[in-house]
Amino acid sequence: MLHAVNLSRTKMEEGCGGPFGAIIVKDGEVISEGWNKVTSSNDPTAHAEVSAIRAACEKLGTFNLAGCEIYTSCEPCPMCLSAIYWARLDRIYYANSRDDAAAIGFDDQFLYDEVAKPIPDRSLPCEHLDLGEARDVFAAWDAKEDKIAY
Repeated sequence: MLHAVNLSRTKMEEGCGGPFGAIIVKDGEVISEGWNKVTSSNDPTAHAEVSAIRAACEKLGTFNLAGCEIYTSCEPCPMCLSAIYWARLDRIYYANSRDDAAAIGFDDQFLYDEVAKPIPDRSLPCEHLDLGEARDVFAAWDAKEDKIAY
C-alpha cells in the first residue's frame, strides 16, 4: 500500500495530476503502476486505477486480471470501480476513503447518485434511438463463432 501512496505523492509533485496512485500485484510481485494523469494528458479517464489496469493488461497480454489485486491510494471512483470489475481483479485495497477525497475537492458522490437513478431522472439527458442496424450488429456478434467472450 505504501508503494501506491508514495507513487501518488511523487507523481502529484511532478505535476502529472491529482494525488492518486495505484499498483497491481500478482503473486506478491508488482505487475504495474498507475497514477493520475488527467491534467497532464488531457484525458478525464486517466485515473490511477485505470492507468494501472491498462499497464497490467499490456504487460500480461490479457484483458482478464483474475489472480491480481489492486492497491490504490484512495477508494476508487465509480469509473475506476467499474474498470476494476471489468478487469476481474480479485481484491481492492485502498488507503484514503471517498470522504477523504471529497474533503479536498474530489467529490464523487454525484456520480454514485446519478448511476443509481432511472435513466430519465439523470441530469445528463439520454435518449434511446432504436435502430435495427444496431440490433443487426448485436445479432452478428451473437452468431459469431470465433468471438472472444469477455
